[in-house]
Amino acid sequence: MKTAWICGMMAAVHAIDLPFQKYPDCVNGPLAANKVCDRTLSPAQRAAALVAAMTNEEKLQNLVSNSKGAPRLGLPAYNWWSEALHGVAYAPGTQFRKGPGSFNSSTSFPMPLLMAAAFDDDLIERIGTVIGIEGRAFGNAGFSGMDYWTPNVNPFKDPRWGRGSETPGEDVLRVKRYAASMIRGLEGPGPERRVVATCKHYAANDFEDWNGATRHDFNAVITPQDLTEYYLAPFQQCARDSRVGSIMCAYNAVNGVPSCANAYLLQTVLREHWNWTEHDNYVTSDCEAVLDVSANHHYAPTNAAGTAMCFEAGIDTSCEYTSSSDIPGASAQRLLTWSTVDRALRRLYQGLVRTGYFDGAESPHAALGWADVNTPESQRLALQAAVDGIVLLRNDGTLPLPVDGHNNLTRPPKVAMIGFWADAPEKLSGGYSGTPAFLRSPAFAARQAGWQVKTAGGPVLQGEGSANDSWTAPALDAARDAEYILYFGGLDTTAAGETKDRMTLDWPSAQLALIKRLSQLNKPLVVLQLGDQLDATPLLSLAGINALLWTNWPGQDGGTAIVQLLSGRKSPAGRLPVTQYPSNYTQLVPMTDMALRPSGSSPGRTYRWYPTPVLPFGFGLHYTTFQARFLNNFSNSSFDPLLFPFSSQQNDHKTTIKIHTRDLLRFCDNHNHHSPHNHKYKDTCPLPPLHVGITNTGTRFTSDFVALAFLRGEFGPRPYPLKTLVAYSRVRDVKPMMMKGKEDDHEMGMAVAKLEWTLGDLARRNESGDLVLYPGRYEIVVDEPEQDSVAFEVVGEEVVLDVWPRENK
Repeated sequence: MKTAWICGMMAAVHAIDLPFQKYPDCVNGPLAANKVCDRTLSPAQRAAALVAAMTNEEKLQNLVSNSKGAPRLGLPAYNWWSEALHGVAYAPGTQFRKGPGSFNSSTSFPMPLLMAAAFDDDLIERIGTVIGIEGRAFGNAGFSGMDYWTPNVNPFKDPRWGRGSETPGEDVLRVKRYAASMIRGLEGPGPERRVVATCKHYAANDFEDWNGATRHDFNAVITPQDLTEYYLAPFQQCARDSRVGSIMCAYNAVNGVPSCANAYLLQTVLREHWNWTEHDNYVTSDCEAVLDVSANHHYAPTNAAGTAMCFEAGIDTSCEYTSSSDIPGASAQRLLTWSTVDRALRRLYQGLVRTGYFDGAESPHAALGWADVNTPESQRLALQAAVDGIVLLRNDGTLPLPVDGHNNLTRPPKVAMIGFWADAPEKLSGGYSGTPAFLRSPAFAARQAGWQVKTAGGPVLQGEGSANDSWTAPALDAARDAEYILYFGGLDTTAAGETKDRMTLDWPSAQLALIKRLSQLNKPLVVLQLGDQLDATPLLSLAGINALLWTNWPGQDGGTAIVQLLSGRKSPAGRLPVTQYPSNYTQLVPMTDMALRPSGSSPGRTYRWYPTPVLPFGFGLHYTTFQARFLNNFSNSSFDPLLFPFSSQQNDHKTTIKIHTRDLLRFCDNHNHHSPHNHKYKDTCPLPPLHVGITNTGTRFTSDFVALAFLRGEFGPRPYPLKTLVAYSRVRDVKPMMMKGKEDDHEMGMAVAKLEWTLGDLARRNESGDLVLYPGRYEIVVDEPEQDSVAFEVVGEEVVLDVWPRENK
C-alpha cells in the first residue's frame, strides 16, 4: 500500500488536533432503536439488523475503506484503514494530535524483522499486547478505528524486496509463530476483540517494482507445492489456526487470477478449506487493488466488471485513497448482487460488533485511554526488543568495550561515532511508523552513559569518489583522538521501501571507502549496520574491522540498546531471520521467479534450498561460548508407547529407532482424547517437546541463547531441503559454567530449552500440495552452526495429513 497516500497524505495527517473518528450512540441517538445496540443478541444478529435497516444507497457507500456510515440511522462514518506495524502508526484512519497533549505519540518498537531475530514468541505476544492496548486507546479517543491492517506475514524470500523488514523473515515456521503471537497480543484473549488484526498480503506479494514489472500488474506463477508449503502457510496460521479477524488480499495475480478477484484463494481455500467462517470475518482489498483488476491486470473489461468480480469472489471492502472502484456501476449493471453486498456488510459490521464498537462504556476495553499509551513498561519492552534482536556478526574480542567495569577501565572511553545515523534519531524507526514519545540515537545514549563522544556524519548511498565528499575529512578528524571508532552505516529508508526494491546487495561504495580509511588508523573499529542485509564479505575479510553488528531498524530506544550491547551491560543473542546472500545473487535469480527449489536456471531460494550464503539463516554470535546438546529425557515424556532416544550417548547418536506412521497417528489420537485442546487438524498435533541442554562454557558473561532445531533427511519428493527449522526457543540469562575471579571456580549449572513442535513439522508437501508424512530417515540438528544431532526412522505407509483442494482451471 499505498503509493498515493505515502506521497500525498503525510502532510495532512500531521495537522490533526482533534479526534476525527466518531462512534455510535446506542443510548440516546436514533441508532438506539436498532437491534445492533442490543447486547443480548449475537454479533451476527446485531450486524444483520443494522444491514437490514440500510437503504441500497447507504449499503453501497459503506463498501469502501472510508465508509460514509448512515446519518439517517445514526451510524457515523468510519475509516477502516489504520496501521500498527510496529506501533500505532499514521494512516487515513489513524492520526496523531499535533503538538503537546494526549495521543500525540505511541510506543515505537523495532521493525518486525528485528523483533523476529529475537526468536521469542512470548516477547512478540507482549509487544502485540502493547500495540493492541495503545491501538484501542487511540480508537476509544477517536484518533483511530478499531481495526488495524497488521501484521505483514508475506515471507521475505528475496533480499531485494523493499518491504522485507516489515515481515518476520524468510522462514515459514518463524513467520507463522510470529503471526500467532502478534495476533494473540493485538486481539486479546477475547471473547471481545481488543482490536481487529489483519494478516496481509494474501498471497505471494513480495516485490514492488523490478525490471518493468510491478506489484500492480504482476502474475505470480507458482506450483501447488511452493504455494502451499511457503506462500500460503502463514495465512493458514492466521485464518485456520489463529482465527484472525481480517485478511487483506494482494495487488498481484496468482496463476493468472488477480488475488482480490480470486475465488479459489478467497473462497475455496480461505473460507472452505481453512474454515475461516466462525465469525464471518472479513476481507479487505489492498488499496486500489480492485481498480488493478481491470486497469493493470486487464482481467476484466471495465472497472465495474472488475469491482463485481472482487466482491463476488469474496472481498468485503475496497481500500481506496479516493473513489477508485466502481461499486455504483457494478450494482447498476447488475454485476454485483444485493446478496453479495449484504454478506459483505454483515461481515464488516460483525467485526466491529465483536470489538464493542457499538457498546460504548459497556465494552470491556472502553476504559483504555491515554494513560495506557507510552507507559514505562511499554518503553522498557521497546528497549528489550531492540537489545534481544540485534545480531552480532563478527567479533575478535574487541566487544564488549572496556567500560562499565570490563577490563578494569575506570574512566569514560573516548569514542568517535561516525556515520549517517550515529547522531540521527530520525533514522531509527523504519517504515509504517507513528510519532514515538522519543527517539534516542546512539550518540545520545553514549553521552547519557558518560562516554566522551565526538561525532561525524557519513555517506548513505553515494558512490566512491563522489565529487561532493563532505564526510571523509570530518570523520578522520573525529577519529583522531578516539580510543574506539564506531561506524554507523548500512541503509536508510531511501534505499528501499514500499514501491521500491533494491537492485544491489553491495555495501554502498562510499561507505566502504570511508570504512577502509578508518580501518587504517589502527584503532579498534566496530561497524553497526542499519537496514536490510548487505553482502558483508568486504567487512568480514577486512582485518581492520574488529566487530560487526546488524541492527535493522531498532526503534525508539535503538541508541540505548546499542550502547548497552557495546558496553557489555547486555549480551547479544539475536539470530539472523534471513539468509545473507552474496552480491552476485541478484544476477542469478529474477525477482519475478517464484520458484523456491534449485533448478538449471536458479540456485534456489532461502536457507532451505540455497547452499552457499555469506552468513546463514540462524547465525548469531555471543560474547561467550555455548554448548548445546539434546538431553536423555524422552523416555519419561508423554510419547508413550514410543521412545525417542534423543540423548547424548557414547555411540555418538548412531543408534536409530524405527517409528511407524500409524503409531504417530495413534499418539495424536490419544493426545486429543486426553488433552483439553482438541487438535482438529492432524498437522497441529503436538509432539513431545525436544529438550536441549544449554551450557554457557565461558567464564565472564551471562547471556541469552536461542536454541534452533532443524530437520533434514531424504524423505518425500525430490529435491530434498538442505534443512528446515522445526522448533526454537530462547533461554534467558544463562550464567557461565565456571565463574572465574573467585577463590574456587564455581559451577553454575545448565539451562534447558524446551522446543515445541508438531506432527506437521515432520511432514512435507507433495507436488499437488498435499501435506504428507513420509517414511524415511529423519535427523534433527541443533544450532547454527550445528552442535548436536539425533536420528530416527519413520516406517510404514505414507499418510496424508492435509488434502489440498485442487484449483479448477
